[in-house]
This record gives sequence, structure tokens and C-alpha cells, in this order.
Amino acid sequence: MNARLLSRRQFNTRCAGLGLSLPILGAAGALQLSAPALAATGAATDALRRTVRLPDGTAVTALGQGCWHLGQGRHPESVEEDALRTGLSLGMTLIDTSGNYGSGRSEQLISHVLAGARERIFLVSKVEGDEVSGDGIARACAASLGRLGTDYLDLYLLHWPVSSSQFPGVVTAFEQLRAARKIRAWGVSNFNVSQMEDLFRVPDGRRCATNQVAYSLHNRRIERELLPWCKQHDMPVMAYSPLGGDHNLVVGDHTLGELGAAHGCSAAAIALAWVIRGGNVIAIPESGSPEHVKENAAALSVSLTPQDLQTLEAAFPQPSTAS
Repeated sequence: MNARLLSRRQFNTRCAGLGLSLPILGAAGALQLSAPALAATGAATDALRRTVRLPDGTAVTALGQGCWHLGQGRHPESVEEDALRTGLSLGMTLIDTSGNYGSGRSEQLISHVLAGARERIFLVSKVEGDEVSGDGIARACAASLGRLGTDYLDLYLLHWPVSSSQFPGVVTAFEQLRAARKIRAWGVSNFNVSQMEDLFRVPDGRRCATNQVAYSLHNRRIERELLPWCKQHDMPVMAYSPLGGDHNLVVGDHTLGELGAAHGCSAAAIALAWVIRGGNVIAIPESGSPEHVKENAAALSVSLTPQDLQTLEAAFPQPSTAS
């Protein structure tokens, strides 16, 4: 078997020559190719079945699609919908949104992509901290479900931390939604270690499926405390802004460009492959264009070498301060 993985273009070319195609993935996110087909393409099975397991055993793709700006005029909606469908066809079957993204416009756009494809998608949305009082979480969830045009979410997250004294009510509300089959799992976002420990002290708090936080080569703060804590508790992290975010993008970096050229992919694919390298991080890059989605998806078939990792460590050193 070749020591270096094929680029997405090379892989698709060989598949075409063999009369093969890459099907859209199910919610578990695993490519369904036969062993002979894998051998013929020279691609490694584990790279093509790159998934992350949630605490309940559910397997999701390690590379999903974020939707913060979608439905808000950055691109024509038809282009953004095509971008999401392109991602689905390439294995990026987790779609992440929130009720407050564009005041619900992100969810409304996603509803067009869900139609006829709901069972193939692992759908994530969020509730805001100012909606947790009383029956606020149930009402926010119902509103999101209405905009999305579906009767359940695969994962529902508390978008930002609230006071630890509110954690019991939040967990109870999430568990009620889960019992009513409105959501299949729940989690949090932007929690630090202290907040995670407080959450785990609450009855059923350990049902938390993930903590969604910022993580990229430009933002490695979670590696000091939060990421090891989550590993210790068998909880994956979901990384938003894995390419650095709007104002700190890594894709123009010279080192990433050189590694991308060596692997036959884009700088973005290298940066994303780095984020998901450990098997316990799910990356959710956002892209409103099919071309960029294709570049991102190549990360699923990139295997960074020890030398690559050393090169990236030198170019993007871990910060000295804890988080």
C-alpha cells in the first residue's frame, strides 16, 4: 500500500476508473466501500472511515459543516444549499446550526437541504443562555424544529454557559426533550473545565455528549486543560472555527500551503486534518461554496506524518497559558 494517501482528486479519478463512486454517508458517517475497492485505490480504510464516537456509542463524521453565516446573504441561497449537499456527498454529514444564527435564517436554509435527506444527516442546533428559564428550552427547541422542518434533533447544545446554579434545570429540560424524542442527545458549548465539573455533579449531567469550543492551529488554548479533561471523561470535543475564524484564518499560511502541495490538497485540508488528528475532535468548518467544501472534505483522506506534525508544531506552537 502507498505510504502517502491519495489526494481527493487522485482518489476520485481512480474510483471513476474502477466504476466506483462515493455515496452520501449515513449519520454514523462511515464510507461504504468494499475491501477490494479500497485495495484497488490504495487508500487506507481507517482514513476513509474517520469517525468520532459520542459517549452513547453513536458514531459521527469527524468533519462536519458549520452554518453560522448561511442564509444571511453572503452567497446566493441556492449556492449555499448546493455547498451543503456537496459536503453531504463527500462524507460531511454532520450539520451544525443554532436558533440565533441570522435570527433563524440559517435553520430555514438548512430545511431545504434536509428535505428527502434527513436520515442521512446528524443535525445539531443550539439554545441560548437567556432562554433557559422556565420552559424556555422546550420552546426554543420547538421553534428550531419548526424552522428546520423536522421532528427531532440529533444533538441540542447550550450555546453559552449560564450560572452553575441553573445547571440542574438545564439538564432536566434537556432530559425531558430526550424522553419526548425531540432530541437524541444534548451537550454544551464554550464551557471551561470548572464548568464541566460542575455540570457533571448534577444528576444526569454526565449524559453531556460534547463540548463545542473554538479550536484551530491559531487557537490551541484548550490543549492545556479542557481537551485532556474531555479525553479523560471519554467525551469528544466539537471544534468551531477550525480554520481560525473570520479574522484569523490559517489558510494563507506558507507552511500549510507547502504541506498541502506535498499531500495534493489545499492548505485548509491540512489545517482540518490537524484538528481531527487525534480521533476525539469533530471539526465543523463553515463554507458557503461547493468549491471550498470540496477542499475541506479532502481532510478526511489526509494522513499527516510525524514529520508533518512536527512541522506544524514549530509553525504554530502551543500557547503557554492554560484554558
